[in-house]
Amino acid sequence: MSHISVTDARARLPELIERAQTEAVFVERHGKVKAVLISPERYARMIEALEDADDIAAFDEAMAGEGGNIPWAQVKADLGWE
Repeated sequence: MSHISVTDARARLPELIERAQTEAVFVERHGKVKAVLISPERYARMIEALEDADDIAAFDEAMAGEGGNIPWAQVKADLGWE
C-alpha cells in the first residue's frame, strides 16, 4: 500500500499505474486520501464481492420476513415446469 500526493502522482503516473497492478496506491491532497489506484482485476474482484454481499443481505432479509413457504412442487407447477 502506497501513499502519494496529487502533485507527485502527476509526475509519476506511469510508475503508479504499474505499481497499482500489485498494490493499492492512495493519492492524497492536503494530507487526505482523495483517490485510490488499483488494477482492473482487483477492481472486478471487489465489485463481485460487493454484489455477492448485497445478494446475501437481500437473501437474509427475505428469509427473515414473515410469510408462508410455498412447496417446491407447487412452484414448479406454477412455472409450468411439470
